[in-house]
Amino acid sequence: MNIEEFRDYCLRKKGVEETFPFDEVTLVFKVMGKMFALIGLDSDHFSVNLKCDPERAIELRESHPEIQPGWHMSKKHWNTVSFEGALDDDFLLELIDHSYDLVVAKLPKKVREALSKQE
Repeated sequence: MNIEEFRDYCLRKKGVEETFPFDEVTLVFKVMGKMFALIGLDSDHFSVNLKCDPERAIELRESHPEIQPGWHMSKKHWNTVSFEGALDDDFLLELIDHSYDLVVAKLPKKVREALSKQE
């Protein structure tokens, strides 16, 4: 999966916007204003920080060398995932979905209800 495919996939999800809240090279994808994916556009290597359930994060890191503790993020809740390694696209999509779903689940009820009504 390349960065354009990643971007298109994220932007097709309900309530998602792309922003540059930190600087001009850190692309952040948010659902209803909450981060679920970050990319450093100044890197030579395409990797993405994705939110992850803490127990699953450990399992993924132990099973896949392409998945490491989140770079400049909470190591408990974020992984840095290489999109240039041996991980197949379906697995990468599932990791994106997992991050998105974790963030949505923590949104206040009214915000989740507003999200569910979006087209």
